[in-house]
Amino acid sequence: MDSRSLLILLLAATILTPSASQSSKNITLTSFLTTTTAGDRNLSWLSPSGDFAFGFLPLPTNSSLFLLAIWFSNLPSTTPTTIIWTPNRDKPLSPNSSVILTSDGRLSLRDPAGTEVWSPGAPAAAYAAMLDTGDFVLAGSDSSVLWESFSDPTDTIVPTQTLKPDSKLVAKVNNGDFSEGRFKLEMQPDGNLVFYQIAVPTGHQYSSYWATNLPIANSSSGRRLVFNLSGTIDLISPAGTVQTTLTSATTKSTSDFYHRATLDYDGVFRHYVHPKPSAFSGGSPEWLIMDFKPPDICQSLLTSPGSGNCGYDTTQMVSCHCPPGYSWRDANRTYLGCRPNFTMPSCISGVPSEGFQMERVEKLDFWGQDYDQFSPMDEAECMQQCLDDCFCAASIHDGQSNCWKKKLPFSNGRKGSYVNRTAFIKLGNDGDLPSFYVAKTRTLSILAYLAIAGSVALNFIILTLTVMFLRASRRKQGKKLKDSILGPNVKAFTYGELEEATHGFNEELGRGACGTVYKGYIGAELTGTIAVKKLRDLQPEIDKEFGNEVKSIGQTYHKNLVRLLGYCNEDTKRLLVYEYMSNGSLASYLFSGIKPPWKQRVEIMIGIARGLRYVHEECGSQIIHCDIKPQNVLLDDNFVPRISDFGLAKLLKTDQTRTNTGIRGTKGYVAPEWFRNSGISAKVDVYSFGVMILEILFCRRNVEKEMEEEKALLTFWVSDCYNDGRIDALVEGDEEAIGDMGRVERFVMVALWCVQEEPALRPTMGQVTQMLEGVVGIIPAPPSP
Repeated sequence: MDSRSLLILLLAATILTPSASQSSKNITLTSFLTTTTAGDRNLSWLSPSGDFAFGFLPLPTNSSLFLLAIWFSNLPSTTPTTIIWTPNRDKPLSPNSSVILTSDGRLSLRDPAGTEVWSPGAPAAAYAAMLDTGDFVLAGSDSSVLWESFSDPTDTIVPTQTLKPDSKLVAKVNNGDFSEGRFKLEMQPDGNLVFYQIAVPTGHQYSSYWATNLPIANSSSGRRLVFNLSGTIDLISPAGTVQTTLTSATTKSTSDFYHRATLDYDGVFRHYVHPKPSAFSGGSPEWLIMDFKPPDICQSLLTSPGSGNCGYDTTQMVSCHCPPGYSWRDANRTYLGCRPNFTMPSCISGVPSEGFQMERVEKLDFWGQDYDQFSPMDEAECMQQCLDDCFCAASIHDGQSNCWKKKLPFSNGRKGSYVNRTAFIKLGNDGDLPSFYVAKTRTLSILAYLAIAGSVALNFIILTLTVMFLRASRRKQGKKLKDSILGPNVKAFTYGELEEATHGFNEELGRGACGTVYKGYIGAELTGTIAVKKLRDLQPEIDKEFGNEVKSIGQTYHKNLVRLLGYCNEDTKRLLVYEYMSNGSLASYLFSGIKPPWKQRVEIMIGIARGLRYVHEECGSQIIHCDIKPQNVLLDDNFVPRISDFGLAKLLKTDQTRTNTGIRGTKGYVAPEWFRNSGISAKVDVYSFGVMILEILFCRRNVEKEMEEEKALLTFWVSDCYNDGRIDALVEGDEEAIGDMGRVERFVMVALWCVQEEPALRPTMGQVTQMLEGVVGIIPAPPSP
């Protein structure tokens, strides 16, 4: 009897009457689960310890579609559900689907019509069992294993699991899409482990980008990859000798920590650990990365043909980004790459360079697929050559004498300190900024025009004075903040520490008017992920104001605010350290072309309202954010919204209700009083949030210049529809929202109150939150804004 069969036999000896709803019993013939029990721990088939569950789970991005899956079931509620196996990853099932262990011993997955969509094809089983190893097995009457989920892995392996020759892991598309993605790990018959990029959706295999490259001997075909209980993943010879260790996490005992190794959607094989319930020491534990292969995906993965790690036109800096002037074709499927935010020049007529400019980007290269090369040539001529060429989308210079031209789509984009080249990217003269749009004839008063013109002149004067001031102040060393004023939860970092944590500010997460945000890692083993915001060198804030803002924001704590972990105030360097948000910005989530579930949109909207209520009404010092927009709301692992980027925030003392300050914020979200040269209050955030309510409800931006004239400005269009009794026109094609029209109308009314021109007419954020939550019974009809 093999060890697996012995494990089954020992398990069976402790079992009473079989039932699908209890973890201590086997799964008997005719037992079944349906999607109506998805996620219900008490009705899932659990392992004896309750560490693993087998059953249905809804997709993170679409709660009406389900996967049959095995997952870690003892993780805290703050940790996203972690799936280790699923057989229907490419074909999620609709409600009323089922899985049954039939009377003749077959495991059968069936759609709502009862049609079988998957079965392992194993011999007739006497029973099934969900084991504490994470393995789901079909067993014979003698407890022999007839089939096991371990033999057909998805993208993850766990301790005691083995990858034999010809077995493979295939990454998912992204965290919300479990379909087969673009990377494969394969245990080859020659005894080597090889990583490949593959094409979606055909699965065509490109060249390998990492391999163990062990010598091939006569016995190599018997090698296997073994995930040991000691916490190592080793390549083992047929004789049982360790020939190479792929990853190791031996400092985290498998008795105290859950372990898993996953081929992630970016092509990196990562070894994760998570403390078991008995080892929780407070706080919110997370999966921690202990080891990974390849060591540097950015430098390992270069393919021709193929798009590289991130997709066509994208830039790779461990994570994926669009280059200047480009945006994602589909934010949920970033491997599709980026598209230009402008129309490329025509080769039919006209001057190719007319109406275009070149954006210089240091340390950026798009490897391969050049269509022209020049040598010798300096940078200026390299840039001009592309600008004058209607086919050219970018040119690359190596800093010496070589120049290459690139057409669209770009491939194998890489950016980092190891890239010794400069890219010149062609853009329209307006870059990627949207034009100002007017939906219908709406006039501004002469005073408003004068205010806008005056503000432009005033901003120019302020900028000039700022430059002069900072040139002088750069000679002086800035004063460091005292740790004591910030309390124990906010740490003062040195610049060197943050430079090391971010690997030289190598992995860019995003950028805005105030600075650039980088991904970093802190902790004894660099296992904690952080976001480091590096403010631009020319900053108008003086040391005292910077210190006050850090102090105030550092002492705030709310589930709907991104938490400030630390800061750096060294010489002229100003950096802020925040917790890392894995699901990116609300803007990317809302405007991807795929509507998030209605329930999730409502929860996000109410969560943002609660966060604003906290900074407006519940802090020791009131904070006015001044730049509320979807780009400044981030989503954590569970899609809980967190307000971020308090770089423009204004603090009010306890006896203050208004303040005077220069115009701040982003076009489309700026309240009218900014232009009146009068004091502003927290009502400017209420106005911006009102615009955001409509964007969240209808999953579109407040300005859409491609739409017909009456719909181009969202606030105007919604106001017109509300006044004309045509709210149904706003949710056309949104079946979930149509089924909840009562709340749609309530939310529209709240938004229209928020965007009233006069601040006194707008509700407070406390009142807004109550109206959104339904605490306020009847909302009076809002006047036309």
